[in-house]
Amino acid sequence: MTLRVATVQPFTVPADLSANLAEHARLLRLADADLCAFPELSLTGLEFEALAADEGLWLTRDDPRLEPLREACRTSGVHAVVGLPLLEDGRRYIGSLVLGPDGETVATYAKRNLHNSEEKLFDAGERQVIIEVGGRRLGLAICLDAADPEHSRELAEAGAEVYVLSALFSEGQEDRLLDQVGVAAGHGMWVVLSQYSGKTGGMAAFGGSGVWKPGGAAEVRLGGELSEWAYATIAGEAS
Repeated sequence: MTLRVATVQPFTVPADLSANLAEHARLLRLADADLCAFPELSLTGLEFEALAADEGLWLTRDDPRLEPLREACRTSGVHAVVGLPLLEDGRRYIGSLVLGPDGETVATYAKRNLHNSEEKLFDAGERQVIIEVGGRRLGLAICLDAADPEHSRELAEAGAEVYVLSALFSEGQEDRLLDQVGVAAGHGMWVVLSQYSGKTGGMAAFGGSGVWKPGGAAEVRLGGELSEWAYATIAGEAS
């Protein structure tokens, strides 16, 4: 049984939801994979001042403005993990939205571990999320979640085979990226990382998205390119 995964470093226009929806849809229509992962808050960027000032930038799991992404998933037959400012049950989250190949909402996940600067605007998530794609169990994570070794350990013990990490690592954090990927991979999971290249929220990122095997060896990695894909195939018997 094989699972073809893709991670992408999209060009995110700061706080421009319409432009980013269109670019995400374009990329998804090109996807040659079972699963495509995007970075943290990929639909807006980490533009906290804009998010605090503009309610129109926040999305719900069934927001009609997501229809271009749903249609793109239907076109390509792909699952997508998209980063968005999420409104759910009256709370505000740094969220991941999982869309299925029929355009349906499969799941949402809310970042559990927040930076101090994020706590003023966002609520912390309280649950782990595992989805199944192609017979594989995928655990979801967002950025600082990966710095908490208990986060990946809990998912691995719950049966996750792949750790899907949407993130922002800024320049100077290359070692931190590898360390955090290594913790999840050390629990026997594949790691699929999508992070930024270029600037978002006043921070410069260096790219380096990729896929790592259980144990920590890199299967494939990107450099600093924008709107580029890193593909990998997870093969073997599902556990």
